Amino acid sequence: MNLRKYRESDAEELVLLFTSSVHVLSIGHYDSSQRDAWAPKSPNIAEWRKRFEGVHTIVAEDDASCLGFISYEADGHVDLLYTKPNAARKGVASALLAEAILQLRTLGVKELYTEASLVAVPFFSHHGFKITEEQNIIRHGVKFQRFAMRM
Repeated sequence: MNLRKYRESDAEELVLLFTSSVHVLSIGHYDSSQRDAWAPKSPNIAEWRKRFEGVHTIVAEDDASCLGFISYEADGHVDLLYTKPNAARKGVASALLAEAILQLRTLGVKELYTEASLVAVPFFSHHGFKITEEQNIIRHGVKFQRFAMRM
């Protein structure tokens, strides 16, 4: 596995990875209407390109394709962390988070924070994040539960 900086040419592949991850890995935590609202099956790639422009993104890849990615802001906000379903629980997300932490610590960031889905809470807890608040949000008219977490 190789970790590298995001390239604009990655956008479509990462969005498809995100969509697949949400629809496969969150079954049992979120119902189909929630998954559809969270990750529409026909994503707007142009909106995603803008989103990627506003954050630092690290991509994990193997010889064939992207395995996962993490996007974070310079203030320590971990915005996105997703892996392909077949790369889940294989160390990809842990490697991505470790690299982001290293880069943020180099910038002098002392505290990281995120908004974790029900699926992601155990992962972030394992890596030292603590729940600070339960949140109920509305996306595309659909209610979701998630948790604010800090490390």
